[in-house]
Amino acid sequence: MGFEMTDVIISGSFYREGKFEELSVAVEDGIIRKIGKDVHGAKNIRISGGIFPGATDIHVHFRDPGETHKEDFASGSLSAIYGGTTTVFDMPNNVIPVTDYDVFENKLSIVSGRSFCDFGLYSMYTGSNSSLISSKSSGIKSYLGESTNATAVGGEMKGFDEIEKLPVPKVFHAESFRCLKNHHTEGVKNLREHNLSRPLECEIDSLKDVKGFPLTRKIAAHITSEDSARTLGDSALKEVTPHHLLLNDMDQHGSWARVNPPLREREVQEKLLAAYLSGSMDIVSSDHAPHTEEDKEDFEFSKSGLIGVETRIPLMLALVKKGILSMERFYSTCIRNPAAAFGLRKGELKEGYYADFFAANLSDMSGVKERNLHSKTPFTPFNGFQSVFPNTVILRGEVVIENREAILEPMGRHVMDLRRVE
Repeated sequence: MGFEMTDVIISGSFYREGKFEELSVAVEDGIIRKIGKDVHGAKNIRISGGIFPGATDIHVHFRDPGETHKEDFASGSLSAIYGGTTTVFDMPNNVIPVTDYDVFENKLSIVSGRSFCDFGLYSMYTGSNSSLISSKSSGIKSYLGESTNATAVGGEMKGFDEIEKLPVPKVFHAESFRCLKNHHTEGVKNLREHNLSRPLECEIDSLKDVKGFPLTRKIAAHITSEDSARTLGDSALKEVTPHHLLLNDMDQHGSWARVNPPLREREVQEKLLAAYLSGSMDIVSSDHAPHTEEDKEDFEFSKSGLIGVETRIPLMLALVKKGILSMERFYSTCIRNPAAAFGLRKGELKEGYYADFFAANLSDMSGVKERNLHSKTPFTPFNGFQSVFPNTVILRGEVVIENREAILEPMGRHVMDLRRVE
């Protein structure tokens, strides 16, 4: 089969404008050409379950190149597809950080042709490299506090004017490097101690800086508290993760739940979840960041990060099924808003948009099973959590997952090769 399927009609119960409708969607060259109740003229594919536009995850770490024993673009993107995510944006904190044009081009050449889903690539803004960043970058990421494979931006950040000229989102890991230095603790032994060594005040201090940066299209990554959202106001889009929404520092998951920024106290976590449910957050991303068993063996020396690209959508759908999360809030934060933030013609059922879809039956809820996940390191603190996995996934008009099984070779494309929203 080729990269695009021409003249196909996809029929079923599609989510549109807050409700499910029985519709037929005509697809040509991977693009939605017509939407109606009764569309004819081509091969018809009937999809069971509720059909949503394909999801976008703007925050993954596929470790490729440099640490492919943990994950590579093939395994990471396959995990994404199985979880209903048809587009990912990969972060720049590789072993050799993506801080200039040459490193970016090398990474793009390595991962191209190996992805099961469409993808974008970030470049890293160090505070002084604005003139070196590739114009092909899908987004710009800055680490205001140190994290895995990333040195914190220190001192005065220079080059905002040049960064602002790049028409892509600017995403910030917001933990103040000065605050982290003041609270640094050697030999943390558990999630609570890790939390105290990177306290919430470091996040809030850094978000005050983000609020003041003279940039548009700002996104604050993985915020962990309602107070953080309040600090930002409307100055930036607010990203949150399933692990900060659903886990806290009293959970008994050990080093597999060690992450930056840390899981917070139960009270903080519950208030964050309530804020998300009420509409205070804009985007749900996985921050998928795999590490090996050896990396996680001893909490004191464990590396921070956990997987999530495959479980993000299923976990949130389970909250919908339980009546905790509204369908519209799920759709907007997991599907529409992430794509819109990056100017993609995805995430909505509209003519002229790409024909990316996933279908799921909400009645088909089961526990997450690590052994069934597709990451090279499938260990997750969400093992056993209730979830609703997609049964069918379509990428640009082609069925790539059917009955929960992959049926095609990698066909993902760099988002720069896809037409953007004008």
